[in-house]
Amino acid sequence: MLFKKCPKTGDKIWLTVSLFLSVFGFLKELRPSEPFIYEFLVGTEWRNLTQGQINQQVYPVGTYSYLGLLILVFLITDICRYKPLIVFSGLSGIVVWGMLLYTTSLLELQILEGFYGAFAACEVAYFTYIYAKVDKEYYPQVTSYTRAAILGGRAISGILGQILISVHAMDYRQLNYITFGSMIAATFWSFFLPPVKQSIYFHRDPIPQSLRKKSRSAFGLMWNHFKDGYSSKYLIKWSIWWSLATCGFIQVQVYMQPLWADIVNDPNSPIYNGAVESILTILGFLGTLAAGVLKVDWKTRGELALTCCSLLQGFAMLIASQTDWILVSYICYVVFGTLYHLTITVASSEIAKLIKEDSYGLIFGLNTFIALLFQTVMTLVVVTERVGFALPPRNQYFVYGVFHLILGCIYIIIGLSCWLASKRDYRRASTVPEPPSRTVIIY
Repeated sequence: MLFKKCPKTGDKIWLTVSLFLSVFGFLKELRPSEPFIYEFLVGTEWRNLTQGQINQQVYPVGTYSYLGLLILVFLITDICRYKPLIVFSGLSGIVVWGMLLYTTSLLELQILEGFYGAFAACEVAYFTYIYAKVDKEYYPQVTSYTRAAILGGRAISGILGQILISVHAMDYRQLNYITFGSMIAATFWSFFLPPVKQSIYFHRDPIPQSLRKKSRSAFGLMWNHFKDGYSSKYLIKWSIWWSLATCGFIQVQVYMQPLWADIVNDPNSPIYNGAVESILTILGFLGTLAAGVLKVDWKTRGELALTCCSLLQGFAMLIASQTDWILVSYICYVVFGTLYHLTITVASSEIAKLIKEDSYGLIFGLNTFIALLFQTVMTLVVVTERVGFALPPRNQYFVYGVFHLILGCIYIIIGLSCWLASKRDYRRASTVPEPPSRTVIIY
């Protein structure tokens, strides 16, 4: 054919949504101050907080608020049709970095952490917006583009922050101005996102309905998606690992900078947190691509892969917790994060194969909630004073290493149980006598 058909309206919509979401995701992740936030908080010329105050009184507030707000955000995201929550995410980012720049007290920093929990919880709206706005046939393309934009923003943030610090063009506080400006730009851009007329649950039917009927239909559909998803033992197995691994990764990422500061133990020594975060982001992206390319039967080899990766992550954290060389700790962190991105991509794809496309947000939202629930318990036990042990950074990371070793051992047991069960079923099948053959006489 000499002439191609004109693109459909759906083609234009998914391209537009991809562009707007990708730009918002890039701007939201452009935060060059984050790899150096701990140095900013302990800096004598700025916040002048102690390590104990940051670890036990500041960071945990963000964890608790994230958990508390996630369920609320998840419920109202569909009711509000996604876009208002995306805008609120940007506004929360403005409040967070505005308070970092223009407040000084510990109480104000704790309030700031509450807004950071809202900022993180509203990511649910960002990732479920595409499933309500775009046709199902374009899910893979939009997902890949938005994911690439987020990773690109993180990588550039780390590189930019590291360069500005290394050449002494900016100090740790001044980096927050770039992040603050990026939050303003992201919020401004979010107003131009196309509105969503129909949602997955509460606004599924374009015909006006009473609130009672609409709620009954929405919660009924949620329950059906929940039953359909978690009725599979295979999905439960991958979901448990997904939640536990995500819990461990978030906890390691949140408290990594205090560990590095404890290892260096010299405020005048150069640090390379931004470069390390960039390397991790790039390798994580490559790991994500590798997970999509690898031709592996994960049903038979999934437990082995999860076991090996969890054990390697555990040993990496044990080494990072005991070493006196910051370079070794950097390498351990990069190895840990790369393995996480590889395996979490595999787990996500295996889960997605077993659920309906409309239930992606529900299933992964519940898995995220379970991950945060475990993280909250771990924070209470390991980090928080009076309630838990309030361990110093090195001891904390020793616990995180043991946590991943235990996770690996659990999946060794699960793998052996599945293997023995399959052998038992095979033997039963082989011992069933075959029916006697019949002789057919043809006249």
